[in-house]
Amino acid sequence: MLAVIRPRTRHRRRWPLVATSVLAVAVLAAACDSGSTSSPSSSAVPASEENPNAQVEGALPDNAVADAVSKLDGLVESMMRDTGIPGMAVAVVSGGETKYAKGFGVADVTTGASVNADTVFPLASMSKSIGSTVIASQVTNKTVSWDDQVAAALPGFALADPYVTRTVTVADMYTHRSGLPDHAGDKIEDLGYPRAVVLNRLRYAPLQPFRITYDYTNFGITAGAESVANRSGRDWETLSEESIYRPLGMTRTSSRFRDFTARDNRVVGHVQVDGKWVVTFKQRDPDAQAPAGGVSSSVNDLTHWLTMLMAQGTYQGKQLVAPEALLPAITPQIVSSPSSAPDARAGFYGYGFNVSVTAGGRTQVSHSGAFGSGAATNFLVLPSADVAIVVLSNASPIGAVEAITGEFADLVQFGEVRHDWRTLYRQAFDAENQPSGSLVGKQRPANSAPAQALSSYVGTYANSMYGPAVVREQGGKLVLAMGPGGVTTHELTHWDGNTFTFTLRNENAELGSISKVTFDGPRMLIEYYDDEENDGVFTRQ
Repeated sequence: MLAVIRPRTRHRRRWPLVATSVLAVAVLAAACDSGSTSSPSSSAVPASEENPNAQVEGALPDNAVADAVSKLDGLVESMMRDTGIPGMAVAVVSGGETKYAKGFGVADVTTGASVNADTVFPLASMSKSIGSTVIASQVTNKTVSWDDQVAAALPGFALADPYVTRTVTVADMYTHRSGLPDHAGDKIEDLGYPRAVVLNRLRYAPLQPFRITYDYTNFGITAGAESVANRSGRDWETLSEESIYRPLGMTRTSSRFRDFTARDNRVVGHVQVDGKWVVTFKQRDPDAQAPAGGVSSSVNDLTHWLTMLMAQGTYQGKQLVAPEALLPAITPQIVSSPSSAPDARAGFYGYGFNVSVTAGGRTQVSHSGAFGSGAATNFLVLPSADVAIVVLSNASPIGAVEAITGEFADLVQFGEVRHDWRTLYRQAFDAENQPSGSLVGKQRPANSAPAQALSSYVGTYANSMYGPAVVREQGGKLVLAMGPGGVTTHELTHWDGNTFTFTLRNENAELGSISKVTFDGPRMLIEYYDDEENDGVFTRQ
């Protein structure tokens, strides 16, 4: 009976590329619930006397940035010692200058090659913020506006609601308020489908209320970026290079995976297995969602971008991005992390940027990035202190990069680390870095019911979102094949009656994840694909 395989399972949220930023804002808000804290001495960057809303409660300590920078070596070295992370790179920009740029550890545990400030890392979801400045450059030259409708320049684009299809704008996509469910499309990409196919299948995703719901979507961002690229007459990767990377002299930065793999000084990803960091099970190719997570760069290159960002679009005397085009991107547009109590701070999202308020009453702009297959990144800007920090690592996300930027921001504002960022972030990430599936940790029933003849399950099953799933009998076992050409395969293990299981490890599933596959006549329910994005029922053809 169908009732045996329903109701559908709601999976926890994951962050392949990054929903870490939302988590970071939530941790920040929790740490700052006690209210603002004053600091002694006079501010190096006085608050505006004409605009009380721009003022902060306390002044910065004397030599705030220099003193914080002087402690960075110790912060990073202790973090690497405590966590065992193979490699990191860190840079700080203040006053239009690079105050610090340094590499630590190794790019690859198997070769021992050292990390330096020119070592290239995948940035994951930090790409959203960089891509936002690409779009702001096109807003500056009047090629597009933030309020342009996506569908008008993206042929064939559709969502589940015709009104939303017609109305959704680039700004809507870059604020994650389109109504698309959390991480819509990511599991389709994991199956091996290219960008065009994933974008086409967004039409099958159920929508939440338009413009009042925040759900982090890599392919929503990608759809908005593709629309802008089409209006510019270039592909997204070329547009990014010509409008931002090349003018800023970012010679080791690209939005193409092939460019990253061709670098002579780059990292490989690492994941934890039995408490040890090892080279990743699969190098992440994010080309399908390049605008949302496909940028690779070095901290030396990123200092150029941060300098431009902090100078309101100006770099070396040239205005690449107009301040009025950039301002909406780096200011609150939607609540991303609601307050947990009446006296707690909320977190916000702009256009590809997180925006929050620190315990010192200072606006903070940031974004994290993460690949489960071995990358974690974070940048943080305190505009009122005229300082920015970026931290890159070649390890799967455990909260380390966010903890370092949090500690640095505390040092700048207060002259000391006020919050235990390491524990806060470690606990938050530990809770998320768990295998998925209702059978995790469970044993097969001792008196399980037998399966039917394996041939009775064989066939091709269809799902509009995830495409065909082929079940075949092979060597006395059932094999499930999905993705283009059946490239993704899983051997099915009998569990009980018409229920089988398979294990999986990919960008959205931690090591140890288990999915049930339950057959019910012409229908097959795959638990892993039965989530807020779509139901996991596949129907035999």
